[in-house]
Amino acid sequence: MSPPPLHARREVLAGISSGFAGVALSQLLARDASASFPVPRPEFNGGIHHPAKVKRVIQLFMNGGASPMDLWDYKPMLTKQHGQKLGSKVKIEGATGMQGPLMKSPFEFKQHGQSGRWASSLFPEQAKLVDEMAFLMAMQGRSNVHGQSAYLMNNGFLLPGFPCMGAWISYALGNLTDNLPTFIVLPDARGLPYNGRGCFTSGFLPAVHQGTVIKAGAAQPIPDLFASDKFAFATRQADGDGLALLNQMNHAHATQHPGDTRLDARVAGYQLAAKLQLSAPEAFDVMREPESARQAYCLDSADKATADFGRRCLLATRLIERGVRFVQVWSGPEGATNNWDNHGNIPTQLPPMAASIDKPIAALLRDLRQRGLAEDTLVVWTTEFGRTPFSQGSLGRDHNCGSFVSWLWGAGVRPGISHGESDDWGYQAMRDTTTGYDMHATILHLLGIDHQKLTVRTNGVDRRLTDVHGHVVKEILA
Repeated sequence: MSPPPLHARREVLAGISSGFAGVALSQLLARDASASFPVPRPEFNGGIHHPAKVKRVIQLFMNGGASPMDLWDYKPMLTKQHGQKLGSKVKIEGATGMQGPLMKSPFEFKQHGQSGRWASSLFPEQAKLVDEMAFLMAMQGRSNVHGQSAYLMNNGFLLPGFPCMGAWISYALGNLTDNLPTFIVLPDARGLPYNGRGCFTSGFLPAVHQGTVIKAGAAQPIPDLFASDKFAFATRQADGDGLALLNQMNHAHATQHPGDTRLDARVAGYQLAAKLQLSAPEAFDVMREPESARQAYCLDSADKATADFGRRCLLATRLIERGVRFVQVWSGPEGATNNWDNHGNIPTQLPPMAASIDKPIAALLRDLRQRGLAEDTLVVWTTEFGRTPFSQGSLGRDHNCGSFVSWLWGAGVRPGISHGESDDWGYQAMRDTTTGYDMHATILHLLGIDHQKLTVRTNGVDRRLTDVHGHVVKEILA
């Protein structure tokens, strides 16, 4: 029997962006897809340019712009000058509302640990671990717009179409296991972040390297990985017959298009999907963890947001433990509510967001150390920008890319260190400013990658994650 016409096959392949085959296509075997790129070298501990200290990364992204002066960046001057105008020092770009007077934080700050790191009362559990973290206290962006800043912090550019950090890492280093995707995204159960899936994209890199989106709280985290009970004909034997037919079609297509390497990736993808049928049920079932772990991660919390974030943090731990290289955990969806975009009322909107992540993140860090994963795992906490020290309306804060805070924890990181400083109001980075480019360069460095050498030529330009910027922040490295 002759294979179906090409247009029919295209229609079949066009439909594989969801369900069983979607997982396959989005995370194929990265080593096969990046054969033209240097293979990680054992003598470099898995790096490609120099010895690596990190094998796996968990990125915790606070979607909406977490307020630094209400969480990590203590500013006594805001209390002293509360109600006054900042005056000529203000340079508002992209403001979404009228500028109000300076507004002190409504939350108490205390120093913690031997490092004396200041932390808000909104983070009582994370505050206990500040001596294990390395803080970047003067992060700075280039835009006060959510979409552009989210792209910048994830993809290295203000515009869409560029690969995200997880995709670059997948491309450079490949997979650690053949049974699970290399790059997994765990979005908030309430919705995707700004830019939708744009911050998980592989851009101009092969589609194999895009993030695989998992709905952690769903009955089936991977849709259609298993056939519904109502389809009695969908048996193991039928799966085998279907894969055999697909194999026949694929070989026929490959004969007609010998230069199309995407087909080999698709074939490998179906093989991965078949393996996922065996590995995914165990890996994604967080209820297999002991009750003590489920309680620590707040899986039984009455607050759905806390339980959801806790479930995804626990799942991230399990996935990293089983060989997933990069896991991204998002807090907050796109929109005006239920995220870190607190324009309306900092005293009422910020506490529930902080509470939803505080205990789960502390549990995540403790659990990684207890399981021995801290030796080669990096955890990164960040957001797209900060917020203004002056009020918006009466009690809210507007967007501000001038200064915000991020922290790193784990392998290769110097614990209990703070690098950089914002001005007296937390409005602009003042000393030892760092950017998303610097953060990306530092993360790649810990993975054994020189950010200036990790390039792909596209449209006549050698592109890289850090564009033409970035330096490794050596001050925070062990």
